[in-house]
Amino acid sequence: MTQTFKRFFLMLAAAVSLATLTGCGYNDFQKLDEASKSAWSEVVNQYQRRADLVPNIVASVKGEAAFEQDTLTKVIEARAKATSIQVTPETLNNPEAFSKFQQAQGELSSALSRLMVVSEQYPQLKANQAFRDLRVTLEGTENRITVARNRYIQTVNDYNVLARSFPTNLTAKVMGYPPKANFSVQNEAEISRPPTVDFTAPKK
Repeated sequence: MTQTFKRFFLMLAAAVSLATLTGCGYNDFQKLDEASKSAWSEVVNQYQRRADLVPNIVASVKGEAAFEQDTLTKVIEARAKATSIQVTPETLNNPEAFSKFQQAQGELSSALSRLMVVSEQYPQLKANQAFRDLRVTLEGTENRITVARNRYIQTVNDYNVLARSFPTNLTAKVMGYPPKANFSVQNEAEISRPPTVDFTAPKK
């Protein structure tokens, strides 16, 4: 085998390998896997940003002596639960861990939403500039969370379609690319549901 033929053979083998990898979706898995991890990191960052706001919000609310203690306690407990769950890129491939994470974040969303609704009944709290600033920051953070979640959902949808479609599903099995966990429809509905608050005095 001459040197020229060897070179031609290696070039041909490289071309065939490249075509095979492209056709089987390997490169697409690489791209979407990295994109999903990046999107997930942003979701976690925004949830952490929200969690960091909670202590200041609680401190501001505590200045209102008559504020509902039960509402405040639920926010504190929900934050503690949400921040106690350790999340890593591997969480994306663990449906049970992912479900616990989204449930905890949903509970914190509900608790904070109720806190904001209840605060409307306290004129002094509404007039507090520090609390107003924190509320605006929280609203902005919730919007960031929504954007980050939507980006993650779309990225994972694209990845999962690739992982479940033929023939790329064969590549997924061989190369170890299982479908990733995503935010559930039930979770989305729970987070978007406004809290029910009854301000009527209980009958004696």
